[in-house]
Amino acid sequence: MDTVSRKGELRLMLIFSAAVLLMPVWLSPFGAAYPDLLQKFAIFGIFAVGFNILFGLTGYLSFGHAVFLGVGSYAAVWSFKLFTMNVIPAVIFGVIFSGIFAALIGFVSLRRSGIYFSILTLAFAQMSYNLAYSVLTPITNGETGLQLRLHDLRMIDALFIEAGEGLPLTNLFGIKMSGYPGFYFCAVLLIIGFYLALRVKNSPFGLALKAIKSNQTRMGYTGFNSRPYMLSAFMISGMYAGLAGALLAVTDPLAGAERMQWTASGEVVLMTILGGAGTLIGPLLGAGLIKYFENIFSSYDDSLLHQAFSYLPDAMNDVVVGMISPFVGDGWHLTLGALFMVIIIFLPGGIVGGITHLWQRLVKKNQEPTEMEGKQQ
Repeated sequence: MDTVSRKGELRLMLIFSAAVLLMPVWLSPFGAAYPDLLQKFAIFGIFAVGFNILFGLTGYLSFGHAVFLGVGSYAAVWSFKLFTMNVIPAVIFGVIFSGIFAALIGFVSLRRSGIYFSILTLAFAQMSYNLAYSVLTPITNGETGLQLRLHDLRMIDALFIEAGEGLPLTNLFGIKMSGYPGFYFCAVLLIIGFYLALRVKNSPFGLALKAIKSNQTRMGYTGFNSRPYMLSAFMISGMYAGLAGALLAVTDPLAGAERMQWTASGEVVLMTILGGAGTLIGPLLGAGLIKYFENIFSSYDDSLLHQAFSYLPDAMNDVVVGMISPFVGDGWHLTLGALFMVIIIFLPGGIVGGITHLWQRLVKKNQEPTEMEGKQQ
């Protein structure tokens, strides 16, 4: 990679790191600066960035990626129960087990492409979801979900820490992973994950994945074996999802089968397409937008709307609130769906892709008069 590209990567990472670490500041005017929501922004940003490595670079659409989110959560909670409440082993176990699970599912699913691949991943996810609810109850605790107990082994903690009253809290060498410390732990991992995704995209491996997306059949005719590359991309993407699942358990030590449902897989697909598949920032914007709608936009009810438009006459206030209320509160899905339709119709490349396209057109229009003046002279 040449010096210009390295400088561009460094500049991008500095801007991105500053934006992530300063989220409590610049999200405050939007009412989204409280720790729990910031943690969700970071965690689902990791989930979306990892999914984009598979879908955005190769074009393979997985409808079952939430299974790795669930596996990461279960592995992390078992780490808390068996070994220690320190979050480092939990994160490592979450990534490793999700990677192994992704290798098994990818080995079978990647024998097909297109819609058949998508259906296979969906089938595996639903099988895993049902197994977690029934057959694997001794491991997953079924419908109740896997939770911490006072009598858990915690073998490592038992050697160094005297057990106290009540359930212990997750920690990073004594720093409790709740509130803003929990957010900054997730934020640092998001920055690392983003950097690794950037390196993957700009590496020869990433170029091979883009070539597979462009024309996998033609690559096969040249003798290029794309299967190892596809399986590697699937595993890397699954490990990102496992990391996100482990972080969900770090911030809230609970693992349930609902994290493996097809709706969770559909959500990450929506995040990636909404923000811009194949771009680095796009999936993060999509994840942030959906989680903002889910947690902030959905909290507006009629009383808050009446208060917001209290400066209007009573009759007009009632009319305005009556027009807006179906789109907020419980109706936030309607607003999100309308926004998604607008973006797909008018910005088919997602938010980032559409803005980039419009910017290029604007620059091109500004250059045309300059070129004409040069020719006249």
